[in-house]
Amino acid sequence: MAKAIKKQALGRGLSALLKDPSNDIKSVEDTNADKVVGNIIELDIDTIEINPFQPRTNFNEETLKELSTSIRELGVIQPITVRKIAFNQYQLISGERRLRASKLAGLTTIPAYIRIANDNDSLVMALVENIQRHDLDPIEIALSYQRLIDEIQLTQEQMSERVGKKRSTVTNYLRLLKLDPIIQTGIRDEFISMGHGRALIAIEDHEAQLDIYHKIIQENLSVRETEQLVKEYNQGKDSSNKDDQPKKKMSYTISDSQKKIFTDFFGTKVDVKISATGKGKITLPFHSAEDLERILKLLEK
Repeated sequence: MAKAIKKQALGRGLSALLKDPSNDIKSVEDTNADKVVGNIIELDIDTIEINPFQPRTNFNEETLKELSTSIRELGVIQPITVRKIAFNQYQLISGERRLRASKLAGLTTIPAYIRIANDNDSLVMALVENIQRHDLDPIEIALSYQRLIDEIQLTQEQMSERVGKKRSTVTNYLRLLKLDPIIQTGIRDEFISMGHGRALIAIEDHEAQLDIYHKIIQENLSVRETEQLVKEYNQGKDSSNKDDQPKKKMSYTISDSQKKIFTDFFGTKVDVKISATGKGKITLPFHSAEDLERILKLLEK
């Protein structure tokens, strides 16, 4: 909890710095620019304008309300990204749903990453340096990786080289962002470990994720116990899906008159069977070596 308070205080301090006309930061060369690039800053929502070139214009009201409720209870987990366009004025780059939902929740400020002129290299350096810190939680690291992908257009391979981590390690962190926001918060607050989170990723249904998440906390389950619980859930789901699937019916039959064609041709009773799946088998009996020779000659014609 102390860590969260410290972050919020830092964000407010930087916010005050940006509101000081004598410290109007426009470029990475300006004084105090290093305090802005790569940091989370609390911005007044009314200083942020929507990007007019945002291609997305339609937002589902129901999901927006759900996100608003989550933000009201948990706060904004993933900061938005804005571009500084004038003194204490910003334009949204990414995170419009979060911004809209925050307004709906009645928030007056929102955590944001600020982009300023020619800050790409500085941003990469700041983020990479930030990732190397030992006090970051797994979700903070995952968000930093995601920013490098989204904003600097790095591939996972390029990013693994920049941060000195294996690509599989980078991937494992990024996959945590697929978890329900409540579980992400649980990882940040150390209610569960990254190992628990990685196990829960194997479940796509967020409600099922949350059920097992609460069970982990209530019963103090280990990572191995969680993995077993997830495995049992997925096996039960697979079994249920198989039971729900309609049985395949035979799509055709063979009549006695059609069977007689085989019998007449080979001069012996031929057995034709078709299974419920539509597959079949033809049994052609012979009674002696001479009889087999006779059948083979018929097939050669």
